[in-house]
Parts: sequence; structure tokens; C-alpha cells
Amino acid sequence: MQLTISNLSKRYPNGVQALQSINLTIPQGMFGLLGPNGAGKSSLMRTIATLQEADSGSIMLDDLDVLKQKEEVRKILGYLPQDFGVYPRISSEEMLDHIARLKGVHDVRQRKEVVAALLHKVNLYNDRKKKLGTYSGGMKQRFGIAQALLGNPKLIIVDEPTAGLDPAERNRFYNLLSELGENTIVILSTHIVEDVRTLCSDFAIICKGELLRHDQPDEAVAELEGKIFSKMIEKGHIGDFRKDYQVISVQMKGGQLSLRIYSDTDPGHGFTQVAPVLEDVYFHQISGKMDVITL
Repeated sequence: MQLTISNLSKRYPNGVQALQSINLTIPQGMFGLLGPNGAGKSSLMRTIATLQEADSGSIMLDDLDVLKQKEEVRKILGYLPQDFGVYPRISSEEMLDHIARLKGVHDVRQRKEVVAALLHKVNLYNDRKKKLGTYSGGMKQRFGIAQALLGNPKLIIVDEPTAGLDPAERNRFYNLLSELGENTIVILSTHIVEDVRTLCSDFAIICKGELLRHDQPDEAVAELEGKIFSKMIEKGHIGDFRKDYQVISVQMKGGQLSLRIYSDTDPGHGFTQVAPVLEDVYFHQISGKMDVITL
């Protein structure tokens, strides 16, 4: 299965150009989508998820026209938005049973087995009788993950899926997504850049509605080998370094700033060559579009 996005554009009524002629081919497996807030990630995912119209372009899921055959796409789609609501007075077990019926699982015994299996997968089985309104933020997020997986979807879209999850829950969820990615297209939007390198065989960076890069994580990182340098500096001196170097990121550490720059040659002046990470690729790509981000 393959998702093909061609010349996709979207402008909102307020004049914001959310997507600008996006061209992407997403194969089966885990696909990472990176970009700062307002980059167009959510606009792209909502369009793929048939929740908003595009101004121009096309999206094909194999032979399915996503923009025209919305009902057919929804039958094989699992979607977890960044923010979603729950019915507070119903239990997770009851809600998943209801969604399973909407997904076409009509056999009562089959629904019960499917719901139980999903609740076990997201570690909510022991809390299945509790009302959703009593769930913590992390528990609601895990419930959202479970509903997205109902119906054995062929395309799964998850937007910041690990918000509110503790490290153990986060690892559990990512292991589940990796397993699903063996037979499914999984589009993962996350701010945890290194998770994309660990989990995804393919990724893209978008910023201000434009596709800046589409590559494999390891290949993208390899391109920066020998070109990333680091130095600790006083906070008040960052302006001077921005004038003289291509600064890609700064991070506060113990009252000082850890500065990372891109340079084709050794810049000297106390800089030390460091191993590149995918975060360097990300900041290097978006640095021409926006100010350097201080972490």
C-alpha cells in the first residue's frame, strides 16, 4: 500500500497558506512528519484524514481517491488528533464497543474480543469499567490510541501521540506502532525528533506549508558528518555568534548556552566537532525559514 500526495495546496480564509504544492510518496511502514508549530503538519494530516478540503492537488491511497472517496477511506483509517474529546459519563469499554459497531464489527463476541485486546495493548484493561471523565490525561491519550486502532486500519495517522504519557507508556506505544507499521502506513507527527530516527524508515520536514526535505533518517544524518561543531558560550554573546556562524541550535546548560553550528570546515575558536543527530538536520533545514530555536 502507498499514499501518494501530488501538488497539494491549502489556504485558509484568514490568508494563511497552510500547504504549498506538497508532493510526497509515503510507503508502507512508519513515516515521521517533523515541523515547528504552524508548519502545516496538522493541516496535512487533517486533509489526509478527510476532515478538510484541499484547494488543489490530489491524494491517492493506492487506487482510492482520498479527496473524493471519503467514506471508503474512513473505513480503513485510524486517526488520533493532538486534541480530542471524550464522553465523560461512559466507560472506555462501552465507548470502544460503540466505535467498533460503527466500524462494522457487528458480531457481539467478536467486538468483545477486539475491545479487550485493544485495552490490553494500551494498558487500560484494568480500568475498562471506569468512566472516561475520571481518566487522567495520559489515560485519555491511551484511550485515543485504542480507538485509532479499531477496525484494523490500513492507514494510521497520529498527531503528537505520546503527549501525557510517561516514558514506559511512550515506549510501549512506540513498540505497538512499530509492530503495526509492518503491514500498515503509519504517519507519526512528533516534536521528539530522535524518535523519528529510531522508529521511522522515512521522514519529511515541512515549515510554513512547504516541504523542505523527504529522506531516510540515517542518510540525512550522514550528510552532516564532520559539519556540526559545538561550544559553550555566555548567554549575552549569542548575538555575536549569530553574525559570524551558521547557528542551528542553542540549549541552556548550567547557566551557559551550548551552541551548535554548521560549518563545512573546522571553525576553530574553541569549537569542537560533534556527532550529528537528526535534530541537527531538522534545525539546519528550518533555519532558513525561521529564527534559531533555543531549547
